[in-house]
Amino acid sequence: MKELTKESSESEMDNVYEGKKILILGGTGTIGRYLVNQLLKYSPEVIRIFSRDEYKQFELQQEFREYVNIRYLIGDIRDERRLLRAMEDIDYVFHLAAMKHVPACEYNPFEAVKTNVIGTQNVIQAALEAKVKRVLFTSTDKAIAPSNTYGATKLTAERLISATEFQKGPKKTIFSSVRFGNVMGSRGSVIPLFKKQIIEEKRVTVTNLEMLRYMMTPSEAISLLLKANEMAYGGEVFVLKMPVVELRDLVQVMIEEVTKKYRITDRILIDEIGLRPGEKMFEELMTEDEATVALETTELFVLQPPYGRAERVYPDVKEFSGEAPSPFKEYIIDKETLRRWIQNEKLI
Repeated sequence: MKELTKESSESEMDNVYEGKKILILGGTGTIGRYLVNQLLKYSPEVIRIFSRDEYKQFELQQEFREYVNIRYLIGDIRDERRLLRAMEDIDYVFHLAAMKHVPACEYNPFEAVKTNVIGTQNVIQAALEAKVKRVLFTSTDKAIAPSNTYGATKLTAERLISATEFQKGPKKTIFSSVRFGNVMGSRGSVIPLFKKQIIEEKRVTVTNLEMLRYMMTPSEAISLLLKANEMAYGGEVFVLKMPVVELRDLVQVMIEEVTKKYRITDRILIDEIGLRPGEKMFEELMTEDEATVALETTELFVLQPPYGRAERVYPDVKEFSGEAPSPFKEYIIDKETLRRWIQNEKLI
């Protein structure tokens, strides 16, 4: 069996997971896989992976078959009783489970409500009853001024998490949220889609080449997710600072890299098909109102809950005096940086 060892450069933040019991809800997705891989370095007592996708669980079992401290639980966050059993003796919960596909949520809005909103409330209730130490919820930049069902349900879930901080009474569980943008290479994202289209169809379908998106690598997402979890006092929304990618650049880099790797000599066509229902040309990280009360560190913004702020001291933090970050004001990464990301993360 594989021996679990911590890296020699391990920081104090990393040590908090040693010997702990961790539950990852929706743990079979891309972020879940990266999170499991990272947490294993810190020698937790057990990691429970909870999802309703048995095939993805089977794949994960094959990937991590050498580890003896991983448990695989079939279940749905819509089922509070199942969640409660999964949380028995758990220290930390990472809530990654959601309906995420924008068109699917638009076409099946109440299904999105049942998973993203009611499911999150089930997580809250189960965590309080099980006396979990910390719960971290992963939200999205689409929750800001939402134009679609997905964003609206994630915003509601964010508010449920934050509101729990001043409704939980004597319970000690710390609840907080992290807002992600697009994570490169994640399941359902455009990078694997573009790769498949280039290889099989010799064309790429794009909603709009002028579209801008906040984007980060999976490794960056996990690093900042763990940092936010340790910083939280309760009720915060941590907004990860992310560079902006222009879709035109992403398409061009993907065509260049995929055709080179797979020795494709055909001309690759680009079809602009227009925005899908609920899509925006660009996303935001926070609203103008949130920006007026935000705190800022080197790597993230901290949106505190409306109550109980006075005694909170965050490391490396200052008041944020700027405007709400916008992709038109933030740094848009160049094509070579984007190419390096894709190569380093082995996304093709």
